[in-house]
Amino acid sequence: MPAAPEPLTGDVFDSHCHLDIMVGNRQASSGDPVAQAAQAAEASVERIVEEARAVGVTRLITIGYDLASSRWNTDVARIHPDVYAGVAIHPNEAHAATPEVLAEIEELAGEPQVRAVGETGLDYYRDWASKDDQHASFRAHIEIAKRTGKALVIHDREAHDDVLRVLADQGAPDAVVFHSFSGDAEMAKKCADAGYFMSFSGPVTYKNAGYLREAAEVAPKELILVETDAPYLPPVPHRGKPNAPYLIPLVVRCLAEVKGMDPGELAAAIRANGETVFGAW
Repeated sequence: MPAAPEPLTGDVFDSHCHLDIMVGNRQASSGDPVAQAAQAAEASVERIVEEARAVGVTRLITIGYDLASSRWNTDVARIHPDVYAGVAIHPNEAHAATPEVLAEIEELAGEPQVRAVGETGLDYYRDWASKDDQHASFRAHIEIAKRTGKALVIHDREAHDDVLRVLADQGAPDAVVFHSFSGDAEMAKKCADAGYFMSFSGPVTYKNAGYLREAAEVAPKELILVETDAPYLPPVPHRGKPNAPYLIPLVVRCLAEVKGMDPGELAAAIRANGETVFGAW
């Protein structure tokens, strides 16, 4: 695992990680070397939380992508006061979003420690689920978020225009988060105009991702969140290694430099944004 960065001067939180993958609750396949490496570290939820807290990352939101992970996340959030959960069926698994499964997702979303419905959305990079199934699942999750009053966490991969169109047609919930924001400055302006939050992750630090830094530059600080998507998308200088919530300071410092802000000032803004989106901690 990468070395821990210098702690932040102000507390912040990780708005999107996958603790179940990190601790081996979902065994990594042979084609998933990053998750395999993370699991080889034999981390526990307790250790992940402790290591994050040591650098100023005081809260984590562990995000569901199928029914099993959503159940697991909810159970973990019940036990750990600094961990909250998101529950949903990932767009790549949209074929599994049956009425019965969605009913259980909605039941889980009603629990107080569950703060988000996600990750849901559209993924046009992979064809593991048809576009029809993805759109139907996305719309169903939007309605669950509205009925339960929870934030909607969106997975948007090469589907910007359609994601925005569905949100406009269906009517967005009060709080919408674009997880691991992947749009350019124009997309950031559209999200800002709609009041959608943009959560930046490790790729904003990558040399070839200038478009993400341009997006972060135009994104209002009142609409910025940070995340790891751990164990995936580690920030520079740790590309190719497993990610973890304790690496959030590297993303915060990159964003602060882009926006010409003190990292502590940006951390305070992100902390306030987190309570706006996910409710009081």
